[in-house]
Amino acid sequence: MNPLKRLAGETAIYGMSSVVARIVNFFFVPLYTRILSQASYGVATEFLAYIAILQVVLTLGLETGCFRFANTHDRPARVFANALTTVGLLSLGFFTLVTLYSQEIAGTFGYDAHAHCITYAAGILASDCFTAILFAKLRFERRAMRFAILKTIKIGSEMAFNILLFFGAPAYFAVHPDSAWLSFIPATPDFSYIIIAIFLSCIVALCLFIPTLARTRFGIDLPLWRPMMRYSLPLMIAGLPGIANDFIDRLLFRYLLPKNLDWQAELGVFQAGVKLAVIMTLFVQMFRYAAEPFFFAGAKDKNAPTLYAGVMNHFVAFCMLIFMGVLFYADAIALLLGKDFRAGVSILPVMLGAYLLLGMLFNLSMWYKLSGKTNMAVYITTVGLAVTLLVDLLYMPRYGYHAAAWGHLASYFAMVVLCAWLGNKYYPIPYAWPKIITYIVLGVALYLLSCAIPYPNLWWKWTAGAMMLAAYTLFWLRQEKIKRRMNK
Repeated sequence: MNPLKRLAGETAIYGMSSVVARIVNFFFVPLYTRILSQASYGVATEFLAYIAILQVVLTLGLETGCFRFANTHDRPARVFANALTTVGLLSLGFFTLVTLYSQEIAGTFGYDAHAHCITYAAGILASDCFTAILFAKLRFERRAMRFAILKTIKIGSEMAFNILLFFGAPAYFAVHPDSAWLSFIPATPDFSYIIIAIFLSCIVALCLFIPTLARTRFGIDLPLWRPMMRYSLPLMIAGLPGIANDFIDRLLFRYLLPKNLDWQAELGVFQAGVKLAVIMTLFVQMFRYAAEPFFFAGAKDKNAPTLYAGVMNHFVAFCMLIFMGVLFYADAIALLLGKDFRAGVSILPVMLGAYLLLGMLFNLSMWYKLSGKTNMAVYITTVGLAVTLLVDLLYMPRYGYHAAAWGHLASYFAMVVLCAWLGNKYYPIPYAWPKIITYIVLGVALYLLSCAIPYPNLWWKWTAGAMMLAAYTLFWLRQEKIKRRMNK
């Protein structure tokens, strides 16, 4: 089978779960932004930022490490047994420690009345990190459909728990004011409902893997474990500033915003605006799930660099279609948010551009993963984090969440430039940069043209947007000769 066809097919299958996840997540944004206050939604955002950062630490870079060693080891099961045992013990120890000191941690962050949420967050981290290795095993085995089904079940359970909590719990507690459940769940909806729903869905996901765990022989094979950790730990260290770069701005709101602003409310509005960029992040995630094992499996092919360069062309062109499509119809998409949150739409163009660059960075980063120079990732992501911090520290006190959005764009751009330069030096891939830049410039130009035209009404604007999308797609097809290539 043509490798591009196979990549496209696996992207679609892996994307099933990602599509469902993002759609479900986005489905609840109108709920959250209408039931919760700006501040409560902001607190949930802060909790989830800490969870995202700590997930990188607890997985130790072993998701990618497993792909590297399972493809070269004669017994891949040992590779995954090492990873599962290591991550499992670390996650269990972390959960125990945080649970014991949950009240002290809650007090430190000013959430004394919500110590239970600290425990739930620790449970999310422990279970998610452990199952991440199990999901990586499915990806290695090319069991894309099973991966998608299990992910979809987890997502469906999170959806069910959200509905149960937001619509069922308040009514139940109104009738049963002395219920023992009040020790675990607040009587009225707040940010903890979001955390609890995620925690319960993580437990469901863990249960789904019980048959797999029953067949797994846990243990540490030290001769294999040592090189695995030497390879994976630099990825974790690199991933830490990387994920911190994605979420550090959420943690800085409480420190950098002017005192006359409610930082929790501003964070809530910012997060609502970020959520509108869900389609771009959705495609990047879909692509990553399929492309990582695809790139590793084809690394020995002499034509691999040319193939990787072609993948980048298609990726950028398609992302620009998403960029334009979302912005051309932003007026309609904004109605999904509650009225108090719609100011966040102003950051949408910047965040879509930032996520495009993030996807390009994933493509470019394969050079150090394939060449084994994973330590280089540390320099790249550290530079990105430094740019984010610089922009946030200088401009967030004045421009608030708009500075946070531009910080993402500037940071990802810096990392793309640095990663491309280093990759060309150590693992040359013939990327067609003039063509890539043309795709981006053309997409941005069409968006700016749409903004400049004084349409008489939205229907004219949307019709013109559709025509621009069609013209861009035709340009892409002619540039890449997609039909002819895919039939080879």
